[in-house]
Amino acid sequence: MRENHPQKTTEDDNRSSSIPDLARAEIAESSTSKNRTGLSEPVPGSNQTENPSPFPDQVLENVLENVLHFLSSRKDRNAASLVCRSWYRAEALTRSDLFIGNCYAVSPRRATNRFSRIKSVTVKGKPRFADFDLMPVDWGAHFTPWVSSLAQAYPWLEKLHLKRMTVTDDNLAVIADSFAGFRELLLVCCEGFGTPGLAAIAAKCRLLRVLELVESVIEVEDDEEVDWVSCFPNEGQTHLESLAFDCVECPVNFEALEGLVARSPCLKKLRLNRSVSMAQLHRLMLRAPQLTHLGTGSFSANENVDQEPDYASAFAACRSLVCLSGFREIWPDYLPAIYPVCANLTSLNFSYADVNAEQLKSVICHCHNLQILWVLDSVCDDGLQAVAATCKDLRELRVFPVDAREETEGPVSEVGLVAISQGCRKLESILFFCQTMTNAAVIAMSKNCPDLVVFRLCIIGVYRPDAVTQEPMDEGFGAIVMNCKKLTRLAVSGLLTDRAFEYIGRYGKLIRTLSVAFAGDTDLGLKYVLEGCPNLKKLEIRDSPFGDGALLSGLHHYYNMRFLWMSSCKLTRQACQEVARALPGLVLEVINNNEDAVNDIEILYMYRSLDGPRDDAPENVTIMQ
Repeated sequence: MRENHPQKTTEDDNRSSSIPDLARAEIAESSTSKNRTGLSEPVPGSNQTENPSPFPDQVLENVLENVLHFLSSRKDRNAASLVCRSWYRAEALTRSDLFIGNCYAVSPRRATNRFSRIKSVTVKGKPRFADFDLMPVDWGAHFTPWVSSLAQAYPWLEKLHLKRMTVTDDNLAVIADSFAGFRELLLVCCEGFGTPGLAAIAAKCRLLRVLELVESVIEVEDDEEVDWVSCFPNEGQTHLESLAFDCVECPVNFEALEGLVARSPCLKKLRLNRSVSMAQLHRLMLRAPQLTHLGTGSFSANENVDQEPDYASAFAACRSLVCLSGFREIWPDYLPAIYPVCANLTSLNFSYADVNAEQLKSVICHCHNLQILWVLDSVCDDGLQAVAATCKDLRELRVFPVDAREETEGPVSEVGLVAISQGCRKLESILFFCQTMTNAAVIAMSKNCPDLVVFRLCIIGVYRPDAVTQEPMDEGFGAIVMNCKKLTRLAVSGLLTDRAFEYIGRYGKLIRTLSVAFAGDTDLGLKYVLEGCPNLKKLEIRDSPFGDGALLSGLHHYYNMRFLWMSSCKLTRQACQEVARALPGLVLEVINNNEDAVNDIEILYMYRSLDGPRDDAPENVTIMQ
């Protein structure tokens, strides 16, 4: 799945979890009455007052609190909290943002007891492979226990960011009723809620600034559908700065939407769903020329109009526009309308627009300042060559497949990848789906783009070798980890031997997230990675030949990781039970959809938890003890 607005995301890749802080909740705080300096006891015969001066270390703690207010990095804060009890206590009192990378890694009560002054909370639920339908629908990640605890502990809460969580309409109603100063709600890849919950947020959160629904599944029942847009206050100006509802499948009340946009002078980001036509988009743009980010909706005409509006003039009037997305059900004849803003664009998302190379060229030739580009592989190698010739400042590229079937002939190849590497030397992140690839192209990428932080090459198919030499893809991926010194996220695929994983273990010292799909040789390969990558936090493996030996080779490192996912590998229950006995602080969930598979493991999801196994696992999830 892909988000509908490209942006540089560092949350998954570069930020560490707050779990190390929470783990120290077991540390008993020292008493403030304890004589720690020897200077606080009254001296016999002295004239010392009944209210002595504060302890010197208490003064230092006050100073420390003031200093920690300026420490914004969670990684630095986590480190500071481990220095001593005073620092641990001061860090908890000064933290305002809480990040939970796994909703089952810590209980809501433990988190709220540890941090008492939180204004912003981020909670993640299901692992990423849930996006590929590899997990049971009813697996869990329920937001209900979290919202109950947050409502009690943080009535002043202002922001909630949830990812891959199950959120109900009742949950959204609790948010609307509990937090008087609530300002920001971001739901990414969430499910379980519908328009009644959105209506509650719109009606009661009078200070709302951000409401973004990104790749979420909104439940729509004909007898329960609510005109949620009309529930925003219809008097006076709103505080809205960002409104994104492109994933809402049901039509919205356009008159109410137009009125809302007109009452929102601070609105900078607006992303529309496919029910909004070009003519309606034109009306909205005239109401909000101050927009900086726009998701266009369908970008096609679905109504009869006597005369086509001047779309180009409307775009030209939006002088601050820097990000364009949407383009669902695109009519290529309308593409010239966006030409007036292309020179200012830094981000363009065509990942829902089935445009060909010539259509892309007509747009991209104007986009000299583009830094982020998402496209479908329908643009072909010719389209990527045009991008390389024009977008010299490109930092992030994602190329998604129109057809992900293995037997199809892919329209992009090593030709397009090499062109990008030669023309876009500032590239920092790339996600590239293709059917064929060569070592030479990947090596060229490693040499031409040494600043790569994220390299994800997804060769569609099982164990695909170098398309020219028929050799394994070892040397290509080896070059990436050797030459790209800043690399923190890597996805590998294709025909790989243990040599490729030896390269990763030897040179990938900064890698935090490693994804392996349809690749690998023997257990020794994964052993190289687990023993050689000290910063590895997330390891995702699917459809690869790794077995028990590979799993057991990481016993020394699993406590330092956020999670391990292995599906369609060669694991047995005996090995999983051995890990569970050796590492009681880890939760090992075995997910088997096939009841006949008694000993084999379909899916292993292993993560650290301070509170032990969860109590809401469905029947097809077995937790190893």
